[in-house]
Amino acid sequence: MNKKIIGIAYVLGDDVDTDQIIPAHHLVYDLDDQKERKLYGRFAMSGTPKQHAGLPCGFIPFVPTGKEESPYSIVIAGKNFGCGSSREHAPVALQMAGTQAIIASSYARIFYRNAVDGGYLMPLECEEDLTVEVRTTDKLEIDLSEKWLMNHRTEKKFYLKPLGSVEDIVMSGGIFKYAKKAGIIHH
Repeated sequence: MNKKIIGIAYVLGDDVDTDQIIPAHHLVYDLDDQKERKLYGRFAMSGTPKQHAGLPCGFIPFVPTGKEESPYSIVIAGKNFGCGSSREHAPVALQMAGTQAIIASSYARIFYRNAVDGGYLMPLECEEDLTVEVRTTDKLEIDLSEKWLMNHRTEKKFYLKPLGSVEDIVMSGGIFKYAKKAGIIHH
């Protein structure tokens, strides 16, 4: 993963749960089979309500019909993102859809740990409520080194909370790859 992430925003509200991220009836693919794993991208965010924050022109699907990847690589959300079940499928579905980062006010602990431990995506936080500052389809730039987000539409910059060692884990590709790289485990 790069230290800079440039992409298009998809904006959601508070309390986006794992059933909205990947509805339970789509949990039929084998995560260990790379071909089947990719299919989770097709259904990422397919359970979100048809009305949510940040959409200036009505509902926009996260993944276009018939596709497995989303044009939106940065998700902006409110508080308690990823609440609900402890399934690893939620961050996997987002990763398979091409999500590189989520910037939320706060996260459900189990979603956050799954995202970090698997190295699926960067779970960032901002003090400001970005759901009122960013619109779906805005071009965003994240600088992980300097800890900021720039909205190119408004030319506003927002500072992000530091990730600490979590950043190293995600950048390494997950907890086990990080542990090998750091010499914590030898295998």
